[in-house]
Amino acid sequence: MEKWSLMTITVLLALTVRWTVSLGSYSGAGKPPMYGDYEAQRHWQEVTYNLPVRQWYFNTSDNNLLYWGLDYPPLTAYHSFACAYIAKLINPDWIALHTSRGYESQPHKLFMRTTVFVADMLVYIPAVILYCFSLKETSTKKKVSSALCILLYPGLILIDHGHFQYNSVSLGFALWAVLCLSYDWDLLGSTAFCLALNYKQMELYHSLPFFCYLLGKCFKKGLKGKGLVLLTKIAGTVVVSFAVCWLPFCTDMEQIMQVLRRLFPIDRGLFEDKVANIWCSLSVLIKIKNIVSPQTQLKLSFAITFLSVLPTCIKLTVQPSLRGFKFALVSCALSFFLFSFQVHEKSILLVSVPVCLIINEIPFMATWFLLVSTFSMLPLLLKDGLLLPYAVTMLAFLSVCVASFSIFEKTSAEDLQLKPFSFSLKGYVAWFKSFPKIVRTLFLLSVTLMGVLSLTSAAVPPPQRLPDLFPVAVSVISCLHFLLFLVYFNIVILWDSRNSRSQKKIS
Repeated sequence: MEKWSLMTITVLLALTVRWTVSLGSYSGAGKPPMYGDYEAQRHWQEVTYNLPVRQWYFNTSDNNLLYWGLDYPPLTAYHSFACAYIAKLINPDWIALHTSRGYESQPHKLFMRTTVFVADMLVYIPAVILYCFSLKETSTKKKVSSALCILLYPGLILIDHGHFQYNSVSLGFALWAVLCLSYDWDLLGSTAFCLALNYKQMELYHSLPFFCYLLGKCFKKGLKGKGLVLLTKIAGTVVVSFAVCWLPFCTDMEQIMQVLRRLFPIDRGLFEDKVANIWCSLSVLIKIKNIVSPQTQLKLSFAITFLSVLPTCIKLTVQPSLRGFKFALVSCALSFFLFSFQVHEKSILLVSVPVCLIINEIPFMATWFLLVSTFSMLPLLLKDGLLLPYAVTMLAFLSVCVASFSIFEKTSAEDLQLKPFSFSLKGYVAWFKSFPKIVRTLFLLSVTLMGVLSLTSAAVPPPQRLPDLFPVAVSVISCLHFLLFLVYFNIVILWDSRNSRSQKKIS
């Protein structure tokens, strides 16, 4: 009973924080003619309710794709339709075709915020709670602490309940998939991940770890026996799941191709805005967009991303383990964020949520990464007028992590899962004696730098000749952090001897 009481308090606290943040501003508030993501979501409700399915993704006189055209998979469209149906019952003006464009009012804001709140409660939060309860060899206190830290992660709260999006739906389905796989419910896990992928195409960041883990399990069971049966069942489940999601668009091939063109717009270029990945950071010195054609950019980003994820995917396929799978989700998603094509700043959430799943294993590094990931979105949050929620949630999250996990005491090579790597260095093992102190110092310097740059970005006007100085500084500094984190996570994965032991259980 005690653990349920503590978890109930945790959920109520998380919901209170979410609703408090939602009282603030949102993307594009009062900024015609395009407004922002809030208007995009409202417009999708307008389109899906008033137009037939065959017109949702096509440019027509009633559906101008240049004005927030639908560019997410079918499940997002269905969700928009469901929200629109309720909106119609409350106030038809909210989704009236053409005349509702740019609609803003307090009652409508309350409705829109409530849709995000409800989606969070129905999909994401239950997955987090059940995942934390499923953690093995973990005390009740640690399970509750993990849930509290995950639910108070500021990045997701600020983007969904501040900026305005429904990331908690796709990420929630992905969490359900991880939870199912942890209980060896492989078919349910495959279905849940298909739902995530059909809600937001960015879930492709997680697709390779899911594929390699399940394929590795099939190999271990033997592809001439139970493994082949499992592989066939998983393949059938994926095909059926996609067929059900895409059924209304399967009337002809042109419908399918148009949806795919909307989901993967190659002509948008390598990156947009000031995203904390390698391409945006390099563009400070080398204008890649100007000297390399879009097709070459696509091929280059694909090649580097593929090479970056290859070692982790091979290790996971050869030695499938649940622990290795969770770390692979982090590493592969981070590689996609840093090196892939057409990345948005909000895509860092696809790395952050898997990091949340291992916060009980490496609390110090997980806390550090989650702080940097939120900081990397600072320019976007400042544009939306979310400075106060950003500052409060960041400080609250850091305080909760310090109190729950005593993170400054978890900085030894063993605590950071680096002991096998330290042994492989042989003569350099002595250097690891001072390692905890070095890591703590770097963390404090990093947090100080983020704090100073946050205050400067908010309070000091940039030079006229360099109007993007602060956003670029945030992006470059965050990118350097992420590159170091990528090296760290790959070291943990590739030198982890526990994976080889735990994968024997699967076979």
